[in-house]
Amino acid sequence: MKASFRPSPNSFKNTFCVFREIAAKAIENLEVQFESKSGSTYYYTELGMYRLSNHWGRLANSKWRLEPMEPASSSKTKLGFAAWNDFYTDNAEEELYYLEVNYTNKTVNYQHKNNPNYDTKAMLRTSFETTKKIKQIRNLFNLTSWAKYFEYDDLDLLRQHIINQLIFTNKTLEEIKRALKWEETTREI
Repeated sequence: MKASFRPSPNSFKNTFCVFREIAAKAIENLEVQFESKSGSTYYYTELGMYRLSNHWGRLANSKWRLEPMEPASSSKTKLGFAAWNDFYTDNAEEELYYLEVNYTNKTVNYQHKNNPNYDTKAMLRTSFETTKKIKQIRNLFNLTSWAKYFEYDDLDLLRQHIINQLIFTNKTLEEIKRALKWEETTREI
């Protein structure tokens, strides 16, 4: 009988990880190795961890996000997989996170700086600063009342201009809006 692979119990404290949603058949021949008080089940392999859960995001002292399958599954309980090297350290003090935006879907997400896709162009922020910027970007995508103070031909281009500055600079939203208003007034003179 093959011995079960089991990581140290403290391995996942204060970690950030993005799991990829996969079909439930991936765990058909695996045994549950841990079940949390909230009902999430964990399956450990040499390659990584499978997690079957109906809740994702902040978990105790970690941030674990699930990237959904395409097309999205209808089940509330989802199976995610993450390789061991997809777990990164997390803390509230360091600037560990950057933002990624999908303008087509009007979504924003955060990623860890140790993600191999990080190109060092987006500003790094603490978790608190990252959460604040995410809220601002979501409001820019979902609301239009803010735009009535600007002259523009294409709202999506205006959004993109503001959001890009939120991602790639340390300017506050107020500074960005003020600079846009200044550009408009100096154009009129």
